[in-house]
Amino acid sequence: MAIQKQFVLRYRDEGHLRFEIPAQFCDVATANALSSALLAVEGVYRVQVYRSQQKLVIRYVETTCDFKTLAKQLFQIISDLEQKKQRDSQSLVTLAAKSKSNLKDKVKNLKISKWFAEKYTDGKETVQAAKILTKVGLKKNKALVQDPEKAVIDFLNDVLVLFLIRMHWDHITKQWIPNPFKYRNEWAAVFYMLFLLMRSRKPKK
Repeated sequence: MAIQKQFVLRYRDEGHLRFEIPAQFCDVATANALSSALLAVEGVYRVQVYRSQQKLVIRYVETTCDFKTLAKQLFQIISDLEQKKQRDSQSLVTLAAKSKSNLKDKVKNLKISKWFAEKYTDGKETVQAAKILTKVGLKKNKALVQDPEKAVIDFLNDVLVLFLIRMHWDHITKQWIPNPFKYRNEWAAVFYMLFLLMRSRKPKK
């Protein structure tokens, strides 16, 4: 239903009109805009909006502006105001969405947020690698049956090594490899860890 049809003519006399108007035209801003636009019409000399009663009263000079002309002007003003309200509403929605997006970006850019995101990624990738190791370990069910304690320890060692490599991967590729002497202590720790890993895999005599 067009908004103009909600403006119901309740009274008409020479130079005097009274309409029942919808609630959305009874807020202060819209009522003032409606009054100002009607007063700008040639021949209209008084406009009153009774917001609590949802009434619009127009007084005009019929010799200057007849009823049909005034009705057309009124309907055009109503249409313009309704379109403006829709644009303002859309702008508010867009602004709210933009503010929400900006807030999300700010949260994402916080150091602590980045740290949690990195740790979450590291943990997720380690879990995926653990699943692969579990499948491989299940294929070696013979070793699991013969020495379950060693099989479990080997599995946990593999998970730990994968996690440590993933966590330090950026340092390894960007710092340790280009400057091995500077990071000799770190390389010594890596070699020692690999030595322990290989030693733990030796079968017991």
